[in-house]
Amino acid sequence: MPSSAPEQPARGFRHASVLLDGAVEALVHDPAGTYLDGTFGRGGHSRAILARLAPEGQLLAIDRDPQAVAEAAVIDDPRFAIEQGEFARLDEIATRHGLHGRLAGVLLDVGVSSPQLDDPERGFSFLRDGPLDMRMDPSRGESAAGFLARAGEGEIAAVFKAYGEERFARRLARAIVARRLERPFERTADLAEVVKAAHPAWEKGKHPATRVFQALRIQVNGELEQLDAALEAALEALAPGGHLVVISFHSLEDRRVKRFIRDHVRGDTDLPRGIPVRDDQLKRRLASLGKARRPSAEEVQENPRARSAVMRMARKRY
Repeated sequence: MPSSAPEQPARGFRHASVLLDGAVEALVHDPAGTYLDGTFGRGGHSRAILARLAPEGQLLAIDRDPQAVAEAAVIDDPRFAIEQGEFARLDEIATRHGLHGRLAGVLLDVGVSSPQLDDPERGFSFLRDGPLDMRMDPSRGESAAGFLARAGEGEIAAVFKAYGEERFARRLARAIVARRLERPFERTADLAEVVKAAHPAWEKGKHPATRVFQALRIQVNGELEQLDAALEAALEALAPGGHLVVISFHSLEDRRVKRFIRDHVRGDTDLPRGIPVRDDQLKRRLASLGKARRPSAEEVQENPRARSAVMRMARKRY
């Protein structure tokens, strides 16, 4: 697998991979196997996977963020390759590498990474003023500023409600539309201040713009649609016996992962009761690898962003 990583590494931002040891332990069941890290980030999980692989093992990584792909250039290991792309296309990427249906494991660490949040130029955080962008791949798609400039009040409110679970979605959307008549939103701090002023009930210990920024990020990057597609793609790319490990960071993601695994563990439940059928007829394509796991108190203390993480694991049956 030739590496497609660019020559120059990205700027360094501190990043601690969540559930690092547990995820790699659940994923790597065959040190000689070939694995896929669908969300390279800054390479914490990938490096830990490589450390557990035998000389004949291989790791293919994917990330849609060009800065993340650039960071991979520092990994000098013939067993490693990376491609820039959406993890929703992981089966297509695996197929290009001759790995369709052959992967021993797929890891998905869903959501935004700490370097993305910490770099104000990326526009993900209301805590640091920067361009209102939020795209994981800044070269493609509509930015958060672009969405807020063209979307109607109803569409903005629907995004805040669906993706941020914001109780005051309509009120905040109305305030945003009223303000943009004066001038467009271009900076994160500007948007955060408008939301802060319009929000009638702040949650204890949480900035009033938290849910709005989450919703915009999910909208801009199509994150939930990407996750749904990635789960289906991973199931096809895995070999029988291959492991699927997914780490998510909020309930919208985790509900999707939980439902996907549950449905493929149960199989076809519409068959009439009492009729003897084989497992393959039930289409039980996954087997659970235990209960969901959460970070330890020690990990949360070291990395507060890990507090909401949930890891779910399954094995492909056929």
